[in-house]
Amino acid sequence: MISNRPLKRVLELQPLSHDHHHGLQLCWKIRTGFSKQVEVERIKNYADWFFTNHLVPHFELEEKYIFTILDQKNEFVKQALTDHRRLKRLFSETTNLEKSLGLIEEELEKHIRFEERILFPEVQKEATSEQLAEIAKIHNHELFVENNEDTFWLS
Repeated sequence: MISNRPLKRVLELQPLSHDHHHGLQLCWKIRTGFSKQVEVERIKNYADWFFTNHLVPHFELEEKYIFTILDQKNEFVKQALTDHRRLKRLFSETTNLEKSLGLIEEELEKHIRFEERILFPEVQKEATSEQLAEIAKIHNHELFVENNEDTFWLS
């Protein structure tokens, strides 16, 4: 059984876990938008903004600095890379937006839970102090900046 208790995260990976928190908030916003019957284009506009401004840089950082700590043949790394490719395709979808957004919401949440519960603990076990120091230098600790142009989830 998987515990819902927060996992102990090394200091250097905590900013990435904070990014994951914002990704989970995106999932909640999509669900909320659907439940409030918000026009799907409004939800898609926000999701696209989030993808461009937060997920793409996050994916790039993970792929370049986090996943490389483990062997590229590692099954968890393979799964994470497959998830990234699938999510990128879903975000680029321009037809059947409701279905695409529903899949983004489901798959992004599943992916984040996988990274937090399975992949990151593995990375923490394998990472050297030098690798962790490099991650700390590269991932800045900027606060999340929200897009408040259309807060459809508050409507």
